[in-house]
Amino acid sequence: MQKKLTITIDEKVYEGLHTVIGPRRISQFIEDLVRPHVMGDDLEAAYRQMAEDEAREAEALEWAEALIGDIADAAR
Repeated sequence: MQKKLTITIDEKVYEGLHTVIGPRRISQFIEDLVRPHVMGDDLEAAYRQMAEDEAREAEALEWAEALIGDIADAAR
């Protein structure tokens, strides 16, 4: 269940969040930053949550595969 929270921040910080993170992604960005500071250290659950993020996992696999290609092209 999610709860709505109203916070007050400096106008320039808000503009930066809006520009860099995007207007519809600010809440998730802030939650991701705050969560480790207020939740228990359940590393296994955190890894499970990351693994369930299919877009993130696809990006990680693409990155890892690109590294393998870099090594294959390296001079010996």
